[in-house]
Amino acid sequence: MKSAVETLNPTRVRLTVEVPFEELKDSLDAAYKKINQQVTVKGFRKGKIPARVIDQRFGRGAVLEEAVNDALPKLYTEAVNEAELNPLGQPEVDITELKDGETLAFTAEVDVRPEITIPDYSGIEVTVDAVEVTDEDVDKSVEQLRERFSSTNPVERAAADGDVVTIDLEAKVDGEVLPDGVAEGVSYTIGSGELLDGIDEAVTGLEAGGEATFTSQLKGGSAEGKDAEVTVKVTAVAAKELPELDDDFAQMASEFDTLEELKADSRKRLANMKQYDQATQAQERVLEKLLELVDVPVPEKLLEDEVNTRKHNLVNHQLGQMGLDLAKYLEIQGKTEEEFDAETKEQAVKGIKTQFVLDELVNKEKLNVNQEELTEHLMRRAQSSGMSPDQFAQAVVEGGQVPMLVGEVARGKALAVVVEAAKVVDTNGEAVDLEDEEDETETAAETVEAAVEGDGEEKTEA
Repeated sequence: MKSAVETLNPTRVRLTVEVPFEELKDSLDAAYKKINQQVTVKGFRKGKIPARVIDQRFGRGAVLEEAVNDALPKLYTEAVNEAELNPLGQPEVDITELKDGETLAFTAEVDVRPEITIPDYSGIEVTVDAVEVTDEDVDKSVEQLRERFSSTNPVERAAADGDVVTIDLEAKVDGEVLPDGVAEGVSYTIGSGELLDGIDEAVTGLEAGGEATFTSQLKGGSAEGKDAEVTVKVTAVAAKELPELDDDFAQMASEFDTLEELKADSRKRLANMKQYDQATQAQERVLEKLLELVDVPVPEKLLEDEVNTRKHNLVNHQLGQMGLDLAKYLEIQGKTEEEFDAETKEQAVKGIKTQFVLDELVNKEKLNVNQEELTEHLMRRAQSSGMSPDQFAQAVVEGGQVPMLVGEVARGKALAVVVEAAKVVDTNGEAVDLEDEEDETETAAETVEAAVEGDGEEKTEA
């Protein structure tokens, strides 16, 4: 077999392959065997029909077609390996010559990973939010815990901010009651903002038995996004009573003996959360800087496929589950289809570039993924998918997705290497030390996933 490679552009090549006919012998034998099992000829046992009889009865062309279809994938793979190419997606194959007994020639055009040069990234500098936990932050956290241990007592007075009211609702659009526009016995805390816009003003001041009508844009249901005339009737008013903020509350709501110990623990947990957010922010900004440093050609076909996949996943999975179509979604988002397409393309380009650059870094830095790192990553992915680790692991193995998970961890390690080399300071001008390497790697893997997938959508593996 002879093969040659022609570079069409930085991300696409054309392979030209010529194969002497004797190299097709195994595929020709397989073709005769397959046809033997599929046809019957009077006077011959099934599977024992001579090749010359098959040629006479069914045509040599049918045999050649079967043999070529069998041989092409193997010949293509051999040519790709010989040329040391990294193909992306399926090739476009064109048979240019087929002379029985002499030669098979074909071309195969395919997208390939571009050659990327990773520059010196040690000079990357980013600024992130400082980790500051204020007394107000602690008080808010403790207040949220206090809310969880609150109780309610019925009162015979007008409803006020913070009260819990039991209400009946009826929504009309264009004078017609919506099929899903009636609800009874709904419990609502005034001021929580958990229901319709305008409801707080409508129920405030009403006693049990009182009702009011207001106009609000519906946030869900069959008439989502439309203005509705909503009638609300208050059937009960209850005052919320919060426990006293003292040591007894600390002992009831936590494992601590004193309120001060509870507050100290809240401050520590808030600091940990903000440090995690700070690390994520550092990784995101370092990744942005890294992508700016590297020239990454993006294969057109790969980009087209990725954009189509993202749109398909959004429309058929995310929006479908919410009962929305793309037009309604764009209306709610206040975007035109052109703006949506441009944003989707931008996210897809970033995702593809992120994979290419970090994969090249994995090779450059000779990064490997050990079993412990893979297991930790699998556990986190299982948790986010709502599956048990065993179920998720089984699905990954059965779907042949282990290399994908290994790639995700490896890219996370590559990003962590760049973050470690970068200069990270907070808004106070203080240097930020992202100490915990294991946590940093897993956090970086999450950051990479977000960049590759874009808004949590499923990704297409390059």
